[in-house]
Amino acid sequence: MNYLVVGAGNASRPVARLLNYLGHDVVITDLKDISEFKIEFQRSLIEMEKEGVTLDMANKNPSVDGFDAVYMPPTLPDSAPIAKMIKNSDLKVLSNEEFSTIVNDLIPVDIIGITGTMGKTTTTYITTSLFKQAGYNVWSCSSLVNNLVSEAIIEGIVKGRADNCDIAIFELPHGTIGLLDRLDIKIGLLTNIAEDHLSEFGGSLELYQQRKLILESMSETFIANRSCFDIINPKRGDALYYALDENVDFKGIIGDESLTIEHGGESFTTPFYMMSYFFENSVAASAIALTYGVKKEDIIDALTDFKGLPAHMDDVGIYNGRKVILDSAFLYDGMKITLDYFKDESVVLFLDHFDTLSVRDKAEVGQLVSNYNLKCVIASGFNEVTQTVEIEAAQEILDAITNPDIEKVAVDDIEIAAQETFKYSKPGDIILHMGPLIAYDRLTTVDKIMKGLEKGVKKYE
Repeated sequence: MNYLVVGAGNASRPVARLLNYLGHDVVITDLKDISEFKIEFQRSLIEMEKEGVTLDMANKNPSVDGFDAVYMPPTLPDSAPIAKMIKNSDLKVLSNEEFSTIVNDLIPVDIIGITGTMGKTTTTYITTSLFKQAGYNVWSCSSLVNNLVSEAIIEGIVKGRADNCDIAIFELPHGTIGLLDRLDIKIGLLTNIAEDHLSEFGGSLELYQQRKLILESMSETFIANRSCFDIINPKRGDALYYALDENVDFKGIIGDESLTIEHGGESFTTPFYMMSYFFENSVAASAIALTYGVKKEDIIDALTDFKGLPAHMDDVGIYNGRKVILDSAFLYDGMKITLDYFKDESVVLFLDHFDTLSVRDKAEVGQLVSNYNLKCVIASGFNEVTQTVEIEAAQEILDAITNPDIEKVAVDDIEIAAQETFKYSKPGDIILHMGPLIAYDRLTTVDKIMKGLEKGVKKYE
């Protein structure tokens, strides 16, 4: 079948790639030239072209002639000329529901799905570790490897990973759930729902919640953080719950370098050497594993060896006598946990731009960090989405800092921010990074930070 895929955006790329893999002739058309896309998206498009997809880029007047079927992303306005042409044609329109069903039929193993506002990446990583320890050949897809998890899932199908595993463990951000809303999920887990990404839902928390709760309807067994009880219980009376220090189905108790998990009238304790939010996410992962049938001995062994994951309270080393920690916390609660952990240290904090696909409250960030005795806060004004310097966004954070003891510095980008941390710190200090860009684009962001650190070491040695 001849398929036209409209747009080369986040929804259209995985659709085009899978249709091509299934033997269809696929053309993907976009108004923009390939050079206008971010580097990683350019790489994805080039890979698709090598596999047989025809790229029709920088086409301001695409035609629907010669095609049997078409896919249109949800973001395509009805007023777009191509949308009007499709409406007036006889083309079969492939829906997200139909595409999701196709994907589901190509995954022959049980799927575990994990969503939430905070902690879904960490929980996916820990869950994967538990199942690997238990001897499973795990196919794991998360934003730790590819920020666009839907592309990672399609990559796994195209490369044969779906047929060469015992179990699939997927982080499911709201965008991926929107595209793949017909997956058969063996166990689904919701970490929490906080006010983030609302700019993508017209400012509506209710619409954002509804998107997240699609996972509940896809899941045979559903587990949620106790904080979500009020929105889950009316829809799902058989849901299971987890939490720290609450009487729930899976209760976690923090000890001195240990974590105790109580469930079903029994309990076990594991050595545990991580910090902050790793505790609750480890309880979530254990809830999934225990529900699926993983032995507690394997959970204990995995959590004993667990050393964290990249960019989540990640100690990247000592630079000129300063310990550097990279953390991807960017919502209020997560940032507070991290700042509380370092409250007795001498800290220079550098922040990236807080707007990605979602517009966030920068003043709230400044108000939060004002509560801590930081030496200096350095804020970057570079917006990775628009690829422009928006120094006013950095200044908005700094203007909200009312603590007179905190020095405030606005810079053009995160590389400069990392470099300048050495100017405002001394040996023995902690250099701490926080912000959403590591979660949004980990490889690019960490690379920029590391280059900045290396330059700072030389400039201020």
